[in-house]
Amino acid sequence: MRSAVLFLCLGTLLLGGSTASALKMPSAPRCPVFPKSNPWNQRVDSLPAAANSDEIVRSIGANGSVHADFGSGLWEGAPIGIPITVVGRKQRKTLVSFEYADESDRGPYPIPRTVKIEGGRSSTGDRHAIIVDRRSCRLYELYALYPKGRGWTAGSGAIWSLRSNKLRPAGWTSADAAGLPILPGLARYDEVKRGVIDHALRFTVQRTRRAYVFPARHYASDSNDPSLPPMGLRLRLKASFDVSGYPRQARIVLVALKRYGMIVADNGSSWYITGAPDSRWSNDQLHTLGRVKGSDFEVVEGR
Repeated sequence: MRSAVLFLCLGTLLLGGSTASALKMPSAPRCPVFPKSNPWNQRVDSLPAAANSDEIVRSIGANGSVHADFGSGLWEGAPIGIPITVVGRKQRKTLVSFEYADESDRGPYPIPRTVKIEGGRSSTGDRHAIIVDRRSCRLYELYALYPKGRGWTAGSGAIWSLRSNKLRPAGWTSADAAGLPILPGLARYDEVKRGVIDHALRFTVQRTRRAYVFPARHYASDSNDPSLPPMGLRLRLKASFDVSGYPRQARIVLVALKRYGMIVADNGSSWYITGAPDSRWSNDQLHTLGRVKGSDFEVVEGR
């Protein structure tokens, strides 16, 4: 996932279209999930497709299938997706020892001993942790978080104000390879319950290019192949795709992919869309997303 090298040149993709505010989390009702003008919250359904869209889609896998990398229940003993931990003002903050300290925010971080970790406490995977301070509306995200004695170690960490559009410094990673926040790209059940997801979704691809485009700030590749997607690239479900035959939960996800698209945020399995675990997800409904193929997407052109 991680690359120590810095960016070669800043992409110039600027996202247009109308804006909308992402649904606030019930457990942090005072906090927006970034401002309405944030790139994650901008619609892209009115923008043209990129001239090299077909080439990039083929490199990701035109015959590949979408997979909802979130749901209800357990997979290998852990909730399915990237969980969110919400803390209050009484949560004690602690310093974290980082592997990539030069590109991490020093902190301190409000990490409870019961913090929710992607894949569970015994996971050997990415072990993302997302923490929201409901009082300060600050977002703390960590990659490869492990307890160590009375403290913590992590690969990298980033702190964000949920009221600001400020980006990471150019060339810096975050808890994600693209240098982006993870939280605003997660599909959350409360949005589906409301009936609309009004932001872009986070997804992964197997191979990326040694480059990034706005709003990403970091890459994690040694390849200069122009057919590969750079970090931060935005794709959307084609307007012609018929969503009417899908069950409600899947249909709401698909409508969001038409309106807001999805952003390349990390290396991983291609066409895997990320969300937060929730017991109310219907895995059967989410599995119908597998009928959607890579060829049903197109790359969004910036302006």
